[in-house]
Amino acid sequence: MKKTLAVPPKAAATRSARKPTSVPMLDLSRQYAAIRTEVTEAIERVCASQQYIMGKAVVDFESEAAQFLGVKHAIGCASGTDAIWLSLLAGGVGPSDEVFTTPFSFFATASTIIRIGAKPIFVDVDPNTLNIDPACIEARIKRTRSSKLKAILPVHLYGQCADMDELGRIGQEYKLTLVEDAAQAFGSAWRGKRAGNIGTTAAFSFYPTKNLSCYGDGGLVTTNDSGMAEHVRLLRNHGSRKRYYHEEIGWNSRLDSIQAAILSVKMKYIEDWNEKRKQRADAYDLLLKSAGLLSSDTAHSPVRLLGRMPQAFHIFHQYVIRVQKRDELREFLAKQNIGTEVYYPVPLHLQQCFAFLGYAEGDLPESERAAKEVLALPMFPELTSEEQATVVSAIAQFYS
Repeated sequence: MKKTLAVPPKAAATRSARKPTSVPMLDLSRQYAAIRTEVTEAIERVCASQQYIMGKAVVDFESEAAQFLGVKHAIGCASGTDAIWLSLLAGGVGPSDEVFTTPFSFFATASTIIRIGAKPIFVDVDPNTLNIDPACIEARIKRTRSSKLKAILPVHLYGQCADMDELGRIGQEYKLTLVEDAAQAFGSAWRGKRAGNIGTTAAFSFYPTKNLSCYGDGGLVTTNDSGMAEHVRLLRNHGSRKRYYHEEIGWNSRLDSIQAAILSVKMKYIEDWNEKRKQRADAYDLLLKSAGLLSSDTAHSPVRLLGRMPQAFHIFHQYVIRVQKRDELREFLAKQNIGTEVYYPVPLHLQQCFAFLGYAEGDLPESERAAKEVLALPMFPELTSEEQATVVSAIAQFYS
């Protein structure tokens, strides 16, 4: 049975009657208030067991996650970054290989490729969804005919799956491994199939801001290939199956039992929380339209919504819009005590640390344009309708 926030009726009525004086980008305390007892009891069970690393709680969570995602194997690890690294390695990516990926993502998407000794090949994004554009991948393949191409690493950006029909076709046709960066997409789906169960391997993050999160760092690798799963288990534990015996150079990337126990508590609520995110996204859509901020003349519209693929079940890890005068709007909202964020202000191909790859401004124009326009609005399951109305009202005031 799903729990709701324990707010007395009078207090709830009083809160809804008042216009909020501030709106946080994210408020984790509201979620914690609803599940505090379950979380503290779960932590206490781990402490009593004294199995803090790779204990029963980890095994239980891995089983629950695998069942939810519909995969044969789910392997916990220390972070979402390590999950991408392990997913790539298990997918057969090695030194000198080339991996197609998006420049419009968090740093770890590309840094893990380089950590392996491989090379990220950045291709532009679809201007509609801002997910990687399969047409750009295929054009690059036909143009270069490189023998080093090994894999495609799409990101399910903001909680919406990339075009897995086309990416799957390209992967199959050109014999490229498909590794999902699903760090923002726990519970999202493509044609009814959960993210994490579409590619060869997949990576999830449980960083505290994610839609399914722990109280620290944590990650997960998923696959339906038993050999790959066994390789991930080996790599996450110093390349060792038996204590003090090491078959290869691995890493210390184990999910600790306390974080796993917290995740197991939250797993019971994730579908409900994802549905509430979708409801709040629908509410934002309606509020923005009602405020006259959306126009069919997209070139002059102050606000534009990102595209949503009909094949995708979007879980709205973030609610992101494209806006004119983005930085000025953000400064205005901050003065109104309204939290926002920019995901991402500098595309990866223009990051200083990747200058050696040889990309220049203008190479990937859609990603560069998006970096100047995107703005994430407050989004979490406990966000109130009054808070959403306050956000949109302030945006309308800015453009009036």
